[in-house]
Amino acid sequence: MTDKPIALVTGAAQGIGYACAEALAEDGARLILSDVNADGVDQAAKRLGHGAVAIPCDMGDPDQITALFDRIEEEHGIVSILVNNAGIAMPADFLDTTPEQFQRVIDINLTGTFLASQRAAKGMMTHGIAGAIVNMSSINAQVAIPSIAAYCASKGGIMQLTKAAALALPPYNIRVNAVGPGSIDTAMMGGVNANPAAMAKVMSRTPLQRVGAPREIADTVAFLASRKASYITGGDDLCR
Repeated sequence: MTDKPIALVTGAAQGIGYACAEALAEDGARLILSDVNADGVDQAAKRLGHGAVAIPCDMGDPDQITALFDRIEEEHGIVSILVNNAGIAMPADFLDTTPEQFQRVIDINLTGTFLASQRAAKGMMTHGIAGAIVNMSSINAQVAIPSIAAYCASKGGIMQLTKAAALALPPYNIRVNAVGPGSIDTAMMGGVNANPAAMAKVMSRTPLQRVGAPREIADTVAFLASRKASYITGGDDLCR
């Protein structure tokens, strides 16, 4: 146990999640990295250093989310910073998307975010800890793409969930914000990067006319989790 704030980042094996863990570690947090990819998150924790701990978890499974928080609280302490970054897209034609595909995306992206936020908030409230929750939304909460209908629905839900939580939790000194990345250089964007026509379409709606880096999102997350953002809650900032 240390007096450093404990930060849990989900979907932390790579990409934006790993960059968020890196930024929070540099700000002095004690990191718990979680991901469904057990080997990947273990390697990520070793690469990060700073005493980071890896705990595998499928954020689409409520029982695993409960077990994740139980283990953290038993072995490390109470989470005071939560970054809900885990998410999947499962692209498919709108008419071909199956109920199972749609539900899996909602389970991980939206329900998992709700359950983790609720459990983290209860821990902070019970122990009198002022904390911060940062949810990973997306530009697709506002800009729809028919081939990722479930993803768009889940991210729109995250924006509203963030606002509802931000209204519910101030009595316990818990702030809740969301970050909505645009086009970021991650594995999820690999197909777009390889398709000049798709990239041209993306750039046509990107003011800065370039793809963002994961660390650019991570620095925004770290700011919202910090005391520098102590008077910010309910925000749903787009980064593009």
